[in-house]
Amino acid sequence: MAQKVINILLVEDDEVDIMNVKRAFKKVNITNPIYVANNGVEALTMLRGEDNQPPLFPPERRLILLDLNMPKMGGIEFLQEIRSDSQLRTTPVVVMTTSNQDQDRVEAYNLNVAGYILKPVTFASFVEMMAALNRYWVLCELP
Repeated sequence: MAQKVINILLVEDDEVDIMNVKRAFKKVNITNPIYVANNGVEALTMLRGEDNQPPLFPPERRLILLDLNMPKMGGIEFLQEIRSDSQLRTTPVVVMTTSNQDQDRVEAYNLNVAGYILKPVTFASFVEMMAALNRYWVLCELP
């Protein structure tokens, strides 16, 4: 059975983490396209489009990987914004963060995230996490 493409929007401001995600994808042969936004404002523009232009991120089979601690618009604020948008509210979001704060975790789950994952310290653990995430989203039926 052919794998369906899942369009992944990585919302992350740390260049090292962006590079690690891309390297981990390559290492475990995840071929889904990755789009990168450096903060929530940029991600919203990519999701909605601007100035009568279509979105830069495909509107179908979307998954967002979201960091919480970012400039301009943090992850929780971004989640609040997309959950209040009728066009975006059903988009699955997995939080990948260094924040182990209970308040962040509770707020994220209250905003219907599909998962809350602490970023691993080692690259090998990061690769294992990406492989596990990939196995999960391949099984999911995304709109």
